[in-house]
Amino acid sequence: MRRLKIYRLALIFILAVVILFTAAFYIYDIKSSLPESLKIVVGSDSEFDFNVPVEADVYDAVETLTISNASSKESGSIHFSMGEPFTVTSGKTGSCKMKLKLFGLFELKNISIDVIDNMSLLPCGNAVGIHVDTDGLLVLGTGSVTGKDGLEYEPAYNIVNSGDYIRGVAGKRVNSIKQLQKEIQNCGEDTVVIDICRNDIESSVSLPVVEAEDGVKKIGVWVREDTQGIGTLTYIAPDGSFGALGHGITDIDTGVLMKLKEGSIYNTEIIQIIKGGKGNPGEIMGMILESPEQKIGDITSNTELGIGGVTSRDYDTSNNKYGYIPIALRQDVKKGPAVILSQLGDEIEEYDIEITEVKKGSSDNKGMVLKITDKQLIEKAGGIIQGMSGSPIIQDGRIVGAVTHVFVDDPGKGYGIFIENMLEH
Repeated sequence: MRRLKIYRLALIFILAVVILFTAAFYIYDIKSSLPESLKIVVGSDSEFDFNVPVEADVYDAVETLTISNASSKESGSIHFSMGEPFTVTSGKTGSCKMKLKLFGLFELKNISIDVIDNMSLLPCGNAVGIHVDTDGLLVLGTGSVTGKDGLEYEPAYNIVNSGDYIRGVAGKRVNSIKQLQKEIQNCGEDTVVIDICRNDIESSVSLPVVEAEDGVKKIGVWVREDTQGIGTLTYIAPDGSFGALGHGITDIDTGVLMKLKEGSIYNTEIIQIIKGGKGNPGEIMGMILESPEQKIGDITSNTELGIGGVTSRDYDTSNNKYGYIPIALRQDVKKGPAVILSQLGDEIEEYDIEITEVKKGSSDNKGMVLKITDKQLIEKAGGIIQGMSGSPIIQDGRIVGAVTHVFVDDPGKGYGIFIENMLEH
């Protein structure tokens, strides 16, 4: 009897864990299906259909905001259900807060409704060379040093970590490997104080200095001071600002988002296209024309949503055949045919794709799933390849986003970012 009782209790416990896990996953799934903000264009109707058991209360916008299925409109707030389609309209730009409750009982999250002016961008699609200098020296890893005594030392082990940034040595700022080496050689002690930045927190650590067999002082740290590569320019705004890539520039060895000190984008001469295949991503090979005359603009931001900056005053956009076209917000993007603009040779070409999935709640750079349907692109590149990140996506005459990632096991498919997310970088 006792064994049977223990068995029943174990089954009840397992059932309770399964129920709790299922409920937690259900709540997480609903929460992740809702974006951090709903953006609408002033003076236009925006339709939404999330189909979730969530009740919403909007504050501070009763006089300027109209929501189609609002069940009540009391002083200071509007109440409506997100379990059925709804339309939002406003005749005034601005932002208001919205509190969401699961089943109308449990607080789920707070988001905003942002009313923006209609915006148009110049879709680009040209391959660009990217050069970025880091804010400090990025630590790739630590290693051993053979001292003059023939023994092996690891002076930075468990003190400096991969992904840290070295900002200074003995109180002096360092921005290059040459400067770092110089300050370590000038160190007159057996230890040296290194200023580092880890997870955006500044601190100082003391490292032993080892005199190596060749007489050079070392601290056993591998670092990188800059990086470069090829990507695609997505858009240029009327004010001259630009966006590219649709994802951040990360270090190839550590995967860490690189902290930007300064950077530039340049025209690029494409030399070769390496065709992609299953498990073997292809690549655009090119030569960065790194000169003042070939400079397109300066990079001012590097985030998970792409890089941004300002174009040079003399950058010529007159040969762009599209001109400025309106953006499409996430609620306007739909499954179906679209095109991307990419440069795989001397000219920017238009390639057919299909948007197979739209994740309306996405706040990252994977809001859409794309499938390449253009036979010419498949023949030329095998699908999406490295260097195509940032290729603008156009649907129904509007720019809806940009290509960001390729499926490693299927280069004919990939992800895209919503243009409204990209504009937030």
